[in-house]
Amino acid sequence: MKPPPFSYHTPQSVAEAVALLGSLDNARLLAGGQSLMPMLNMRYAQPDHLIDLARVAGLDRIEGRDGGLEIGAMVRQRSVEFSEDVRRLCPLLAEAIRFVGHRQTRNRGTVGGSIAHCDSAAEIPTVCAALEATIRIEGPSGWREIPFREFPAGYLMSSLAPDEVLVSLYLPVWAAGHGHGFEEFARRHGDFAIVSAAALLETNKDGRIARAALAIGGAGAAPVRIDAVETELVGRAGEREAFAAAADLCSGIEAYDDIHASGKYRRHLARVLALRAFTKAWSRAVGGPA
Repeated sequence: MKPPPFSYHTPQSVAEAVALLGSLDNARLLAGGQSLMPMLNMRYAQPDHLIDLARVAGLDRIEGRDGGLEIGAMVRQRSVEFSEDVRRLCPLLAEAIRFVGHRQTRNRGTVGGSIAHCDSAAEIPTVCAALEATIRIEGPSGWREIPFREFPAGYLMSSLAPDEVLVSLYLPVWAAGHGHGFEEFARRHGDFAIVSAAALLETNKDGRIARAALAIGGAGAAPVRIDAVETELVGRAGEREAFAAAADLCSGIEAYDDIHASGKYRRHLARVLALRAFTKAWSRAVGGPA
């Protein structure tokens, strides 16, 4: 299989990439290429112009900013995996990144590419949903920031305009000592998750849950943050019954049928994986084994 013919462009700046998007018809951005290149080879995507972001300066940084962690769109997933800043400030992402494909795909795949591709089964978008991430975008009118929960616009669709470039991801950092847990079910390691669960917990000085978050990936068109979980868990002491009750809230999520699983089975997986993720997060929050 070979891709259709296209013209290849290598901008040196975000402004140049935005200008190319605005002046060329049927253009696509190329980041890591781990999703786009197979789509080209199978003729699912047939752009006339391919704009490679690999030489754009400043998109490959990982740094703390304003009490959070900013990750440039062209940061390779393998760099995230080995980043001490990510492990220290955002251990949920550090755990989830190891489920992304295989080492070879993480060597080339990028954070921004995964987010822009907007596959609900992908691990990085699910972490973004759990952490209430913010996406920074640049276009011809300048830059804007959008909460991640407003970023997906449908299955494999984002709210990026045709002449905009995703520049970076901003992840708020939870308090030191919080618990985290990431679980997923896939047919084989390295496959996209059929369903995944990302959970976060903070405790107060009395050892009760002060803050909680849960995101489910793979069930619907986009990862979903289940806000009712926080109401269910805040103030509880971390007993299994509390986590089971919170996990039961997943029974109401929208889940689709496909060749891999039925919606009913996805809802079942969401409950099971949410319970496992919260159990792991609680153990870490109170200093138990990971």
